[in-house]
Amino acid sequence: MNRLLDLLAGRDPAVPLDRAALELATIEFPELEIDVFLALLDSYAYELQGRLNGSENGADYVREANRYLFDELGFSGNAPDYYNPRNSCLNEVLTARVGIPITLSLVYIEIGRRLGKPVRGIGLPGHFIVSYDDGLYCTYIDPFHRGRQLEQEQCFEVAREASGLVLEPDPELLRPVENRQILLRMINNLHRAYLSRGYIGKAIEVIDLLIRVNPGSASEYRHRGALHVQNGNMTAARADLARYLQLAPEAADHDEVKEQLTKVQRWLASLN
Repeated sequence: MNRLLDLLAGRDPAVPLDRAALELATIEFPELEIDVFLALLDSYAYELQGRLNGSENGADYVREANRYLFDELGFSGNAPDYYNPRNSCLNEVLTARVGIPITLSLVYIEIGRRLGKPVRGIGLPGHFIVSYDDGLYCTYIDPFHRGRQLEQEQCFEVAREASGLVLEPDPELLRPVENRQILLRMINNLHRAYLSRGYIGKAIEVIDLLIRVNPGSASEYRHRGALHVQNGNMTAARADLARYLQLAPEAADHDEVKEQLTKVQRWLASLN
């Protein structure tokens, strides 16, 4: 996961998003052959290039990209099984051609990148879309809903519906996000998917990744410690809860966590 860690830690913001996302997917698929799926994205870009017939027109690109990806290849949102962890794994999305908004958007972004097209991710509250903006033609595209094109106000309405929040039509919501932000959102999605299915061990692996990137993050130790307790890993729980108290001595939940740590220590002592 070296390239993923480099991107998340800010050591190398130029790490390709597709490679980093595939490294993340090795949590679910440890034997994943990353280059196979990079080559698949290459082939999609090559096929789409042939359909453009040399056109540099932005509207032509979006129309042909949508036709190829959604009509011909059949990429679509996996609404019936939305919280399946595989929806957060780029390799599985490329294989099954279904996913959640952010991973389907990632496919759209990475094909655009290969063709030198100005496709960027837009992290709306509760939903992820992409934009195409070459200075002459601008549109917003929703890959989860088979590439439907949206006007600005429609984007805000999508965000209100998806998040349940009362949102004003703020242009800041439509600002493109960087690759690091996309990966962090993917990590959070994968973590929630594991928790929703009770895959505590896998959820811990995701937190492990975040702690490797930011070993001084108190909240991650608190969260991982609680997961270790839930999973019966009391020795690991003791270490994480103690580290949390050390990093956040003034935290509002200090006494609560201290009590939990004491219970863990007593349980471990009872084994001797």
